[in-house]
Amino acid sequence: MVDNKKRLYWILQISGWSAYAVLQILISIIATGQGFTWPRTFFFIAEASLFLFITHIFRLYIKKYKWIRLGIPNLIPRVLLASGVLAVVAYFFRVPLGFITGRTAVMENAFSFDQVLGLSVVYMIFFFLWSVFYFTYHFIEQYNKSLKYEASMVEIELNNLKSQLNPHFIFNALNSIRALVDENPKKSKQAINQLSNILRNSLAYEKKGLTKFDDELKVVKDYLSLESVRFEERLKTDFNIHPQSAGFRVPPLMIQTLVENGVKHGISKLTQGGVIQLRTMVENNRLKIQIRNSGQLVNNVRKGRSGLGIANTVQRLKLLYGNEASFRMVNENDSFVLTEIIIPQNPHTA
Repeated sequence: MVDNKKRLYWILQISGWSAYAVLQILISIIATGQGFTWPRTFFFIAEASLFLFITHIFRLYIKKYKWIRLGIPNLIPRVLLASGVLAVVAYFFRVPLGFITGRTAVMENAFSFDQVLGLSVVYMIFFFLWSVFYFTYHFIEQYNKSLKYEASMVEIELNNLKSQLNPHFIFNALNSIRALVDENPKKSKQAINQLSNILRNSLAYEKKGLTKFDDELKVVKDYLSLESVRFEERLKTDFNIHPQSAGFRVPPLMIQTLVENGVKHGISKLTQGGVIQLRTMVENNRLKIQIRNSGQLVNNVRKGRSGLGIANTVQRLKLLYGNEASFRMVNENDSFVLTEIIIPQNPHTA
């Protein structure tokens, strides 16, 4: 995907500025009536190459400072100012190009105010139009991503509902709670609240695609606490949460789904049970989430319905963060499966 975008970018850059060079050559031939000359041809090819280089540097600047994320009111004055600055820079690079290519006409009155102002305005228009095309393309791409995300969220929501509200899950949870009613009424009341919280979040998570990490962590803890009633001593939990994790927002029910997969396809398959470990780290404004569960992947693949949940997780990360997020699930050793997600602090939109 990234290679395709780069290829498209260079195709448009080269073809666009090549068309500019050809058009300038034709206009010059028609306007002067002097016919084809090599110095003039070389000059316009060099000028188009200069403009290609300048706009490419401008693109790198746009990406570095994330102008794509700016609103229109903040973006327009920046683009106008940048177009003016680039136009002046291009003009003063144009003069030595005329000398190098042997086009002496460029040198005449090169530094007169009218000449500098006139051509700078023309160049400013060219750079402004380039910016309009560039930002329009990215805004359309961003809009298409949002449509894909909404469609994906509908599909994911249905899959989550199937997973969270399936009869086996409710049956097991209610059976565990029923067993607690006589033995430990206080704990049974707590378990009912936890089940209610899980079902509420399954039915009404934020459609905008992100939720506070602390809210997601609460759902995970409720889920594991409820499952520990059923598994008793067979399920052990271990949390190591970095304090800065609270400053992040994550796709809702993503961590819970991965933890649930670890319980279903790891702990529940082991006679002696096992451990679910949840650890987070924050480095360079990126949140690393690691989920470890006792068990093993078969050929490094988790079979069954969990495969759909994993695919949905990867899809959500791609739509929200582009290539800035990563996901992996591997057998860490002979005893544990490691699921690791790394996300940036803000969604990818460019």
